[in-house]
Amino acid sequence: TVDLKYDDVSYATVHQSAFLRCGMMPVQPIKELWWFKIGASEERVYYYDPTSVDAALMKRAKRSSRDNTSLEIHHTHLSDEGEYKCRIVVWDNTGNSTEPSVPISKEARMMLKVNVPPQKVEITHLTSGRNLSLRCKSEGAKPPADILWTKTSPDGVETEIPDLTKTREIEPAGELYDTAEQIFYQLEENEMIAKISCVVRHHNTNTTIYKNITFVSPAIQNALKVTMQRFAEPVLYSSIENQDGQDNKAGLVKISADPGFKVPYNTSVTLKASAPGVYPEPRYLWWVGDQTGIAGRELHIDNLEEDKSYYVLAENPLGRVVLEVPVHITTSDYSQWNDSSRDGDAMVNDTTEGLDTGAIIGIVIGALIAVFFIGFAVWYWTIRDGTHVFSPKKEKPHTIDEETVPFRSTDKPLLRTISTQTLEGRRSRREPS
Repeated sequence: TVDLKYDDVSYATVHQSAFLRCGMMPVQPIKELWWFKIGASEERVYYYDPTSVDAALMKRAKRSSRDNTSLEIHHTHLSDEGEYKCRIVVWDNTGNSTEPSVPISKEARMMLKVNVPPQKVEITHLTSGRNLSLRCKSEGAKPPADILWTKTSPDGVETEIPDLTKTREIEPAGELYDTAEQIFYQLEENEMIAKISCVVRHHNTNTTIYKNITFVSPAIQNALKVTMQRFAEPVLYSSIENQDGQDNKAGLVKISADPGFKVPYNTSVTLKASAPGVYPEPRYLWWVGDQTGIAGRELHIDNLEEDKSYYVLAENPLGRVVLEVPVHITTSDYSQWNDSSRDGDAMVNDTTEGLDTGAIIGIVIGALIAVFFIGFAVWYWTIRDGTHVFSPKKEKPHTIDEETVPFRSTDKPLLRTISTQTLEGRRSRREPS
C-alpha cells in the first residue's frame, strides 16, 4: 500500500513562496502526478509524467525538490488561496516481480491560506493638558492585526501601558481587514515620557510595526532661568533677538510677525507662535506689561504707536518657556520730517539744495542791509527821546486807599498811622469849642 503525507492546511505570506506537501510513504515509482485547484471546477495546476511531460500549467508552480511530489508556488498571490488536490499514480506489483505492475492512484485534499501583513499603520492624537486621546489604525491585513501600546522612558526603558480605557474596531475591506484602536491616557504629575508607541503585531506573517509619538517639550535658545510674578516657579526665558534661527532642533519656539517686527507708526501687527515637533501640542499665552494674558497662537495688535515688548508663554506637560518679542516703530507720525535722520532726530529738508552761487550771495547781502536799517532805527529813536530816557523818574507820592487795602501782617506801620489819625479826630470832637 501507499500512504500520502500531507497537511490539511498550509499557510503562506503574500509575495512569498507557498509549500503544499504531498509525499508518499513508502516511496514508489511515479507513473503520473497531478495537482488541481478546487473551485467551481477542477483547475489543473501541474502535471508530471516521468516518461515525457513535466508541465506547469500555473507558471509560478513547480514540483518541490524536497520529495518530487509536493508543490511550490512562487510569489504567492492572495488569489492563490483555496483548496488544492494532489493525485499520485504509482506502479505497484505487490512485491511480485513476475506479476505485471498495477497502477495505483492516491489523492489528498488540503487548504492553502494566504496571509497579508498590514499595509499601512497610522496614528492620530488629540491632547487637552495632560489628557491624551490616541488612535492607531492598521490597514489591509489578513487576518486582522493585533494592537498594543507601550511607553518609553527618557533612559530607553519600554513598558506596556496597562489598564487602558480603549475601544477596538475591526472592519472588513474586501478580503482584508482594518483594525483601529483608541486609548485615553492621562500623564501623571512630573511623568517623563520619551515616546508612546502603537505596536501592531501580525503573528501569521511574523510582522511587527511600531508607530511612535515622540514627546518633546518647548525649547528656546540662550535661555536663562528667571522668576516672574505671573508664575510660582522659575521659567526659562529668552528674547527673539537671541534666537539665531539656525538650530533645527525639534521643539524650538518660533515667532513670526505680519507685516514685521519693525513697522511704521500706527500700524497693526499680528504675532504668531509655533513650535514644530513639540508634543503634546503646547498652549500659548500672550501678555504685555501687567495686563491679563490672551490665550492662543496669535496676538493681534491694533495701531501700534510706540515701541513695546510683548511676551509669550509656550507650555506643555513636559516644560514651559517664555519669549520676549520686541516690536519697534521705524518712522515718526510727522510725515514732513525726514525719517532718515540720524540718532532718531528729524531733520528739515535742506531748501538750499539746487541754488546757484549768485542767489546765495544776494540773500546774504539782503540780510546785511536789513540788519543795518534796524540798527539805524533803534539809534534814531534813542537820540530823539534822550531826555526822557536818561532823566531820573520822579517818585509819585505813595497813596493808600484805606477802604481797599487788605489787612496784612507787613502793614504794621500803616496800621499805627491809621489808628493815630482816628484817635486825634475823636479827641477834637470831645473838646468844647
